Amino acid sequence: MAGVHLIALTAAVITIAVMVELLRRRQLRQKYALMWVLVGLVVAVIAITPGTFNDVAHRLGVISPPDLLVVLAALFLLLVCVHLSWELGRLEDRSRRLAEELALVRKEVEDLSRPPGTTASKEQLNHEPGDAGGHRQPTP
Repeated sequence: MAGVHLIALTAAVITIAVMVELLRRRQLRQKYALMWVLVGLVVAVIAITPGTFNDVAHRLGVISPPDLLVVLAALFLLLVCVHLSWELGRLEDRSRRLAEELALVRKEVEDLSRPPGTTASKEQLNHEPGDAGGHRQPTP
């Protein structure tokens, strides 16, 4: 086994071990851990049997198998970036929705805590989120 194949195999085994440990500690969600474990397994298979990957590359018309590996890695990372951008957009929408709901709940609580027949003062209506009862916090 050539040096580069040994390095790739070592990296694959370490990747799999780290992903399993992160999953065990609940620091990584299952769907992401599974994806990276699969990547580690593919890299391990390529490192153990480089001739198979070379045959596949030549059948696809690729003259230099490392070129195919680079293109596949770039496509994979592009897909990861697109997926994470999609997740980020979903979380931004959810955060905005939760902030709006929280503002409505705070308003209801303030309305219910006011004695009947009184209205909110202009200062109370214009207070910033996080202010206690409409009072401005001193700036340091």
